[in-house]
Amino acid sequence: MYLGIEIGGTKLQLGVGPGDGTLAGVWRGDVDVVAGPEGIRKQILAAVPELLTRANVERWQIQGVGIGFGGPVDDATRTIIKSHQIEGWDGFPLADWITELLGWPVVLGNDADVAGLAEALFGAGKGLSPIFYITIGSGIGGGLIIDGEIYRGCGRGGAEIGHLKDSIETGPVVEDLASGWAIEKNARDRIEKLKMLSDEESRERFKKEVLEILEKRPAERIRDTVLTRLTLGRIERITAKHVAQAAAQGDEFSLGILNAALKHLASAINQVIVLLCPRRFVVGGGVSLMGEELFFKPLREMVWQHAFLPFAKCYDIVPAALGEEVVVHGALALARKRLGA
Repeated sequence: MYLGIEIGGTKLQLGVGPGDGTLAGVWRGDVDVVAGPEGIRKQILAAVPELLTRANVERWQIQGVGIGFGGPVDDATRTIIKSHQIEGWDGFPLADWITELLGWPVVLGNDADVAGLAEALFGAGKGLSPIFYITIGSGIGGGLIIDGEIYRGCGRGGAEIGHLKDSIETGPVVEDLASGWAIEKNARDRIEKLKMLSDEESRERFKKEVLEILEKRPAERIRDTVLTRLTLGRIERITAKHVAQAAAQGDEFSLGILNAALKHLASAINQVIVLLCPRRFVVGGGVSLMGEELFFKPLREMVWQHAFLPFAKCYDIVPAALGEEVVVHGALALARKRLGA
């Protein structure tokens, strides 16, 4: 039996299991960002005995620990390279720290990498290779799995699709254009800009540049859409979930926001196809839960429109299968691979 730990920017999950895609028990908690790494340390220390008791597992049965961390990690030093969400993790010796804390050997991985490993071994990518995993939530992460092994480049990571740029010199990365955070920010910003437009010339220029969906639609009508009604007119409350709900009701403004994000994601996937030609893309994370009609169908169509023709029939794009526990499953599988007898 192994212990799997997911350390994210907002979520902490622990699971216990044999690393074969099954779980004997799970513990979940919210990360206290203000408390930082020390607060997470205290949470883990308190959660482990509770989890083992609930799962009816003795300490002596645990052979080791696998960790999926929400940021890049260094294989050689077993340290955190960078956390974009919680201060205090940069350069932190997390694997040694957990061994000192719990007394078990530890393997450390990036959360998207280990999630991809789980999907390749037990989920939507089972039996296929290579598998390219993409998680789309507050950010965008990726993992490349080849013959059941995580591709780690020179030992500091790889497959960071969320950090691809449209231009090497300028411009935002894909994560800034197609993540859940980007979707909600784009919706808020566009509505705010429309509210500030007062003359017809400015309105027409704005429509042409960034809101093609507003063709022949007065700005005043956009201020009273399904999206704004869902948030009672409070623009600052808009989330990616609200955008999806409004789009599902046929709201053209929200559909335009989603399509803009999907175009950037499709462009990134096309770049991955050209470079790696994976057999299957497995897409998970909260944004992917928008489902087939809003997310996967238009995404597939956009990728197909610009696919590199020699590789165009080599891949497919499917939803992830393992749900909220995917990183825990992957951390357990990584521990079994590296620490098993």
